[in-house]
Amino acid sequence: MFITPAYAQSLGFGGASSTLVQIAPLALIFVVFYFFLIRPQQQKARDQKTMLSGIRRGDRVVTGGGFIGTVAKVVGDDELLVELAEGVRVRALRSTVVSVLAKTGGRDDDDDDEPAETGAGGKATKKN
Repeated sequence: MFITPAYAQSLGFGGASSTLVQIAPLALIFVVFYFFLIRPQQQKARDQKTMLSGIRRGDRVVTGGGFIGTVAKVVGDDELLVELAEGVRVRALRSTVVSVLAKTGGRDDDDDDEPAETGAGGKATKKN
């Protein structure tokens, strides 16, 4: 049972096209992985970073431990003072915030502790 030379020869395709046929499925797999796995993960990380950088005083947040509180003060670039209940304030890392439940419409540098009211037209206005 010897293999004759006729069976051992290639089909006659060119060398460049057979290499392209071999590499095409690998390239297709990479493209699918990029669009279904890598790109959505990058967008989610970008959205999380934007959300964390946009945290201001008065925002209601959920921490990684499951605590729901209001940001009383932004201590630094990576720390927040979160009020969990009246008179109960804890320091939390900004990176432990999982989500922001409610954003405030006020500025970060407001020093008064009065909450904003909704005026006519649905916009938040300060009490005088």
